[in-house]
Amino acid sequence: MSTERFEITAQDSCQILQFNLPPMLDSIEVDSLIDSVLKQVEAGAGGRWVVDLSHTEYLGSSMLGLFVNLREKIRHSGGKLVLCGMSPALTRIFRTCCLERLFTIVKSRGDAVNIIKHL
Repeated sequence: MSTERFEITAQDSCQILQFNLPPMLDSIEVDSLIDSVLKQVEAGAGGRWVVDLSHTEYLGSSMLGLFVNLREKIRHSGGKLVLCGMSPALTRIFRTCCLERLFTIVKSRGDAVNIIKHL
């Protein structure tokens, strides 16, 4: 599944959710994006998921909420989730919000694919 703002592909028995987000999104775009992502992930929530943020520089509170919702959907379905590709700015945002405690976060997509096999 591919849209302008995100793409889901398969790699080594994992689903890769790659975000391609500009620095600014209006609230209508954010709401539409959140709905689209949740619908797409819901079908395979019990699997292994890697969220690649290497093309994303900033996430607002609504998008941070999406990640918490994704985590819960995937976890309750017996799936696993790893985040990767976070810029220093995104890492600071996650730390400021204490979200690094909720997620497994690694540097690269390759690292994420390797580690998720052992979770």
